[in-house]
Amino acid sequence: MAARAVLFALGAQDAERFLACRDDDAVLELVEEVEERWDLDHLCELDKSWDALHRCFTDGDLAFENGEYPLSHVILGGVPLHEGDDYIVCYVAPEQVHEVAAALEPVDDQWLSNRFATLTFNDYQGTGDAEDIAYTQAFLPGLKDFYRTAAQNGSAVIFTVDQ
Repeated sequence: MAARAVLFALGAQDAERFLACRDDDAVLELVEEVEERWDLDHLCELDKSWDALHRCFTDGDLAFENGEYPLSHVILGGVPLHEGDDYIVCYVAPEQVHEVAAALEPVDDQWLSNRFATLTFNDYQGTGDAEDIAYTQAFLPGLKDFYRTAAQNGSAVIFTVDQ
């Protein structure tokens, strides 16, 4: 799972549309529509850092529903909207976005370094060396800003990554 990921903040209408999707094709069609807008004020590109970030925010595994809430919902948490193996789309409700944003506030580079040092990352494709940790840390400020702004705007969030 080393594909590039993007988080999108959603307005109420788009959030309702995602929750109303009946199948994977409808979800992917709506993801494509949101991606085409590429509204830089309402997205956060995570590149390949999402894998390590999720592991650090949870228990070291790359899985759904692991770790403790609310940090478990930063990347792969919330409601999975796509069932196929070729794409991941997870939905975090606006009230959860507030809790995620608050939980991210104290997280800093040292916290991430400590998580890398204390967790076992099974089947991790990264190296876990200083360069890998620095790469992951580089995405933290933007991630925190994204969730803070999404919470202030009352937005839902979707995490998207193709595999």
